[in-house]
Amino acid sequence: MPFADTLALLPSLGEGLLITLQVFGGALVVAVPLAVLAGLARAAPWGLVSWPAAIYVETFRGTSALVQLFWFYYVLPLFGLSMPALMAGILVLGLNSGAYGAEVVRGAVRAVPSGQREAALALNLTRSQALRRVVLPQAVAAMLPPTGNLLIELLKNTALVSLITIADLTFRAQLLRSDTLRTIEIFTLVLLIYFAVALVITAVIRSLERWLRLRRGERP
Repeated sequence: MPFADTLALLPSLGEGLLITLQVFGGALVVAVPLAVLAGLARAAPWGLVSWPAAIYVETFRGTSALVQLFWFYYVLPLFGLSMPALMAGILVLGLNSGAYGAEVVRGAVRAVPSGQREAALALNLTRSQALRRVVLPQAVAAMLPPTGNLLIELLKNTALVSLITIADLTFRAQLLRSDTLRTIEIFTLVLLIYFAVALVITAVIRSLERWLRLRRGERP
């Protein structure tokens, strides 16, 4: 096929990419606060705080993201709670990614030596002040590499929303394939687009890592 014909596929795929990025961004807004709150709750010594967070995390980590998506979109309306497909996709992917992110937060917080917490408390800092000023600044540096992996996984999971009629990148590719039968070109372009976005995410995370190292006086 001529190169110009291949380029003609890009406008439709570009429209789908905008929807994919919208789903990704919306899910990220849901996932980040959930990950922080659930991760800190799981690391708390009080069962009344840690158990609800554990139930949330294990439920969304232990079940399929695709089944979760179908359940929110097709089952909840049977109980009188319906939502637009885009909202369902963003909510489910955000809840799913937040559950995995909570474990990253919990592990990073617990990796900070307990002696530093005790020293902060000995200096008359409250527990919340010790968390904000001593524990979290160190934990954030440890969170960034696995967070980058989770963000890329979230990006790839956005393809699932095509199964509930959202016209994202994957959905557009399927429509183009049905119309043109140019399977190799279409899905090769889709692979390259996802790969390019993943590279941007990786570059952003690595830039944040370098910035944190510089702030801490370490070599970049």
